[in-house]
Amino acid sequence: MDNGVIIEGLVTDLIYHNEENGYTVCEIELEEEKIIAVGILPGLHPGENIKAIGEWKIHPTYGDQFSIDSYEKTTPKTVQSIEKYLASGVIKGIGPALAKRIVQKFKEETLNIIEQQPEKLEEVKGVSLTKAQQIGEVFHDQRELRQVVIFLQDYGITPAYAMKIYKKYREQSIELIKVNPYRLADDIHGIGFKKADHIAKSMGIEPGSHHRIKAAIKYILSQSAANGDTFQPEELLKKKVEGLLEIEIELIENALLELQMAKQIYCETRQDVKRVYLMSFYYAEINIAKKLLELADVQDEMDVKEAEKFIDQIEKNNGISLANNQREAVREAMTNGVLVITGGPGTGKTTTINSIISMLEMQDNDILLAAPTGRAAKRMTEATGREALTIHRLLEINAFSESGNSQMFNRNEENPLEADVIIVDEVSMVDTMLMNSLLKAIVPGTRLLLVGDVDQLPSVGPGNVLKDIIASEGIPVVRLNEIFRQAGESAIIINAHRINTGEYPELNIKDKDFFFMKRSVQEEVIGTIIQLIKTRLPKFAKCSSIEDIQVLTPMRKSPLGVERLNEALQEALNPPHKNKKEKEFRHVLLREGDKVMQIKNNYNISWKIYNKYDYPIDEGVGIFNGDVGRVKEINERLEKVIVQFDDKKVVEYDYSNMDELELAYAITIHKSQGSEHPIVILPIHSGPPMLMSRNLLYTAVTRAKRYVVIVGLEETVKRMVDNRREINRYASLNDRIKDMNELHQMTLK
Repeated sequence: MDNGVIIEGLVTDLIYHNEENGYTVCEIELEEEKIIAVGILPGLHPGENIKAIGEWKIHPTYGDQFSIDSYEKTTPKTVQSIEKYLASGVIKGIGPALAKRIVQKFKEETLNIIEQQPEKLEEVKGVSLTKAQQIGEVFHDQRELRQVVIFLQDYGITPAYAMKIYKKYREQSIELIKVNPYRLADDIHGIGFKKADHIAKSMGIEPGSHHRIKAAIKYILSQSAANGDTFQPEELLKKKVEGLLEIEIELIENALLELQMAKQIYCETRQDVKRVYLMSFYYAEINIAKKLLELADVQDEMDVKEAEKFIDQIEKNNGISLANNQREAVREAMTNGVLVITGGPGTGKTTTINSIISMLEMQDNDILLAAPTGRAAKRMTEATGREALTIHRLLEINAFSESGNSQMFNRNEENPLEADVIIVDEVSMVDTMLMNSLLKAIVPGTRLLLVGDVDQLPSVGPGNVLKDIIASEGIPVVRLNEIFRQAGESAIIINAHRINTGEYPELNIKDKDFFFMKRSVQEEVIGTIIQLIKTRLPKFAKCSSIEDIQVLTPMRKSPLGVERLNEALQEALNPPHKNKKEKEFRHVLLREGDKVMQIKNNYNISWKIYNKYDYPIDEGVGIFNGDVGRVKEINERLEKVIVQFDDKKVVEYDYSNMDELELAYAITIHKSQGSEHPIVILPIHSGPPMLMSRNLLYTAVTRAKRYVVIVGLEETVKRMVDNRREINRYASLNDRIKDMNELHQMTLK
């Protein structure tokens, strides 16, 4: 065992045990005293002897505790400890009375009998041969789990992950890992390439192992997907793998061939560039193109005069006057199988959608409304007066695969959505995999309306879905480009359009909603932001400092990045207090009352919604990247952080899941997509040209409903407007739609 404080004793009581992650609070009897121990201790039961390594800690409420980092079980030696062990319920089917009879019969040999000759238990009153065999199987499983936990501890794998690994591979766990530890990166969610590589090195696996190189290729492709790509140019991929592993290019080429033959990657050459895809992204792009064109191929004929008559009636009923391109959008929505409507703020997207809904309802169509995030769905519900669901909920999210690489939905090809029309808002946020899942659940004959602002930043996930669909020219598109009078009175909307067309925003227009505060020194920027949030804006706008004001910044790491700003804002808005519990993880301190954000999709985590009497009135699974909430409670004894999100969902996070949360007083502009905030503060001072771009500034400004305040340098704002550079993504949906459309047109000739 590793260096540290070592204890050895008998487990006398289990005070608390979490079956899912193995977190345990127990009482251990040492030679001269009883102690309380805590840690991830899967499969631990009273009566067992353990040898553990850890450290003494003083809990503010519960006093001295021994925190266990690693442990191994030793076989109970005395008749009394064996009986206590069996009586604890460690083996299903053995209770206290039967435990007593078994131990009376076999004495100190009891555990050996159960392990090696379980059929002999039939000699004990009340035990049939079938029951004896079942007892032996359970005991065997527990022994295997213990061996896997102990084996993996030597390689830095926690007992919680050891449990996941054992559930996946069962009794083959140790053998399979010894042959190829890199399979853990594919099969076990939370164990990536670097951890698997560490295990492999510890086992003495060669740096040039083909398992290692293939795992590294898939790792690089997965990392590039996290950055928005659906493929990598082969030469760039090989350079990245070479840099990661420090091996010869020839070995990488051989591994690429092996992965192709195993159908784990797909390679194709276009414009003299060889592209390498993970198979899931290749098939997703193919399926999106195929399904969109299938849906678009089903068209309804509608007399132009009849359509205009319907539109006139809608205008009269709703007391509105539609612009020409809005009328066009309504007409096209009634006749096309698929339609894209795109436009910036103030161009009447909401009015257009509501008019389309009114017309569809006049014809008794069943309509489903959806958006990519909870916040976007809530906005859609408020704008239309009809329920909108997140796409995940619309598709009835079921679970996440054990490897964490794919999500599963109840709605799919075998169980499609039942609707005449499906309208999806904020499509710029929809990535390749989610669009693929959505289209799988839509049958030809169902009309699909995709609405979004193509000039926003692309989705956080891989692909350029909305932009590629529009660029392909294979799907009908209506562009809304007229700013309406009421919207035209907002400096936010005027400046958003100025930025988008390459003009500088007008700053500090009197009696407007767009402000600029010049600050030359970065520390002054932070001080001004704190002053604005704590006193000036709440007084001026009658708003809440935490709920209504959001700081958006271009960067994560810089003097004005997310990390530095969150530290400063936490100290100002939610300072330490004797009644507020805290927990530090990954160098981030969480405190009760903090504003936090979920930073990755977790399709399996449970949530509940409570009424005012703390009675659960709804429950489900799934919290998604970008969801924002507040820390309600930090329970140190159970090692849980309880968060209530903006949509009232309450989630209990184990300490092992805390890497899914980060402070959210300030968030990146990328993370703000699809959400709206009453007031947005933008620190704009300096940064790399790759980040300080026009569409980043445009996206940030369009997140605000009431006020925008820019704090920093006007020349940097102008540089961002001048910088048309967009993040280059390797994605090929555009090509797929064009290819299939050309093929379709040829078959019609």
